[in-house]
Amino acid sequence: MRKKISLLSILLFLAALGLAAQTIQPFYKIGEFDKELTTVQTEVNQLLTGAGFEVLGTYHPENNPAMLVIAFSNSDLQQLSLQFKDRGALAGVLKAAIIEKDGKSTLSILNPEYMFLAYWGKQLNGQEQQLTAFSDKIVQLFSKMGNPVAFGGEMDKEDLPGYHYKIMMPYFDDPDELADFNSFEEGLRIIRANLAAKKGNTSKVYELVLPEKKIAVFGIGLMDEENGESHFLPIIGENHLAAMPYQIILQGTKATALPGKYRLALYWPELTMGTFMKIMHTPRYIEKTLQGLTKE
Repeated sequence: MRKKISLLSILLFLAALGLAAQTIQPFYKIGEFDKELTTVQTEVNQLLTGAGFEVLGTYHPENNPAMLVIAFSNSDLQQLSLQFKDRGALAGVLKAAIIEKDGKSTLSILNPEYMFLAYWGKQLNGQEQQLTAFSDKIVQLFSKMGNPVAFGGEMDKEDLPGYHYKIMMPYFDDPDELADFNSFEEGLRIIRANLAAKKGNTSKVYELVLPEKKIAVFGIGLMDEENGESHFLPIIGENHLAAMPYQIILQGTKATALPGKYRLALYWPELTMGTFMKIMHTPRYIEKTLQGLTKE
């Protein structure tokens, strides 16, 4: 009897380990189509609007017309994001990406659950089923256009809430502090004006403003030819395009952004240290560029 109980205990322990080690990847490839990028874009827009989502903005990363990112959201996602006080609204916008090459267009999406766990994981207080259900809804929606296949590098789910790339590297809750304004309205005015002027070779992709909570999120294209997306994306991998654009979040009077050493590593989890060293100046370039957008 003791042997049977011992064997059962071992099996239960191994099963528990298996559950704890569930893996997840940051993106889904939806499909490859014998269509032009603009045709796939139209189909994605129709899919989203038909399901009650709003397209907040689009842009061509690297200023490359063969690449497109579509940023979208809806009120349900925004209200869910507001349950998480520490920059929760950063996950209030989802992204789809299209890359056209050799007459074919490849559609991918950011895995919502991956982002939710990374950004909201430490703040969860009973919303786990909501996160899973919303993510499943998005994947099922895009399955109408293809067969979603996860890609981008496996991570243990349990590691995402406290993710960091290496020892001494930043976590989600170690943001780049960009500015502290006199008021939310002042911050909104200054950031909007700088983006309208394309300061620092930037491009405004979208803005999500939640005035009742004094929160705003800006999606920002980094268009500098020497240091921006055209420099670092080809090095770390353009097929992870749905991680773009970069973001500033304004909460109350404070504007912050996720550190490049966190955000780039999060969405390119297979990066080797050798590859990371090739973009060693990129995180600082991003911080300085976004900081410039908060200065008059």
